[in-house]
Amino acid sequence: MRNYNQLTQTERYQIYALRKANKNPTEISRVLGRHKSTIYRELKRNLGKRGYRAVQAHQFAVERHMSRDRRRISLEDWQLIESLIRRDWSPEQISLWLKKYKKIRVSHEWIYQYILKDKSQAGDLYTHLRLRKKRRKRYGSQNRRGMIPNRVSIEKRPAVVDQRSRIGDWEIDTIIGAHHQGVLLSLVERKSRLCLIARLANKSAQEVERTTINLLDSIKAKVHTVTSDNGKEFAKHESIAKSLDAQFFFAHPYASWERGLNENTNGLIRQYFPKKTQFNHISDQQVQSVMEKLNNRPRKCLGMKTPNQVFFKDYSFVALRS
Repeated sequence: MRNYNQLTQTERYQIYALRKANKNPTEISRVLGRHKSTIYRELKRNLGKRGYRAVQAHQFAVERHMSRDRRRISLEDWQLIESLIRRDWSPEQISLWLKKYKKIRVSHEWIYQYILKDKSQAGDLYTHLRLRKKRRKRYGSQNRRGMIPNRVSIEKRPAVVDQRSRIGDWEIDTIIGAHHQGVLLSLVERKSRLCLIARLANKSAQEVERTTINLLDSIKAKVHTVTSDNGKEFAKHESIAKSLDAQFFFAHPYASWERGLNENTNGLIRQYFPKKTQFNHISDQQVQSVMEKLNNRPRKCLGMKTPNQVFFKDYSFVALRS
């Protein structure tokens, strides 16, 4: 269990999904790696008239934090903040990075308000925010995706994977372009949050197998497990596992929280390639650019280090100059 800090919006979506799956607060706390008192407090403080809903719960929490006093900062500091926004850093990443490297204290909510004020004055800072639409999930429906031969359930995955104590445990997924035009393959490493993205020629199991091996082969020493959903595109899992000398596991059907990091990473990718994007109209260079941006963003969960720093132990990036 980790020390207490505020729940994120992603975690609130996970709580909502787990409650839909009839999980109790104690079970939810285990999945999220939170103390059960945190979950009980969340459900008590952010429960609406129609029950617990992730968007509403997050809004309640934000409104409480916005009531706090905010310290004014200099014009020079705001210019630095603007430059980081234009690098597609989130307000939270900016707030934490400034505190750690520049000794500047400004809340992420204040940065959001600055962006909204800029938008009201015809500014374009808001275009660098992650625009997320509420995802609609199906619960309790039958698995219509067919059976995959010799699939190994996530229940048999080593417990060490849940602890995020080592480098080498990956989650994998595919992202479909608008009107089913084009496919992206998304891989993310659980401890470092390093993500690998590639365009697929099609969604066949053979193409997913080829691309997965191509992405991971040069770093196969840091590939212990791979976990996917039950899509038929992962039918070549045995070949992937053999080539990478790794184990391949499958989450339970419609249990997206079991691959929560993958879901979150796909959301980050969608910041650059929204739902309307047809992936057969983007280039490999565009995909590479997005991957580099995501892997060089400092992360709160990594102590404001970047995925590249944690995975490759590359500390050449320390702090940006103002």
